[in-house]
Amino acid sequence: MSLVFKALSDPTRRRVLQLLRKGPMSAGELSDQFDVSKPTMSAHFAVLKEADLVHAEKAGKSVIYHLKLSVLEEALLGFAHSLGLGAEAPEPPSLKEAPAR
Repeated sequence: MSLVFKALSDPTRRRVLQLLRKGPMSAGELSDQFDVSKPTMSAHFAVLKEADLVHAEKAGKSVIYHLKLSVLEEALLGFAHSLGLGAEAPEPPSLKEAPAR
């Protein structure tokens, strides 16, 4: 889960994931969306792959990236459960009746 949140901590990587929600894209198509160098984008892709958020497939001279949404969902659910979110709500404490006056 730590690798996923490390990957999500950067706005460029979050934007890459948003772009991939529309469908697979090549490394070149993704890189064209950002004003950074290709080595910088390669480093971002490496972090996303290490977190298992994307799958890279070679297609000739291109690398095509696919979003692995299930990994992101699992990490977010795990995080929510670690905070106690999604668990059954605790029973409200019973109110003791005030003594009659």
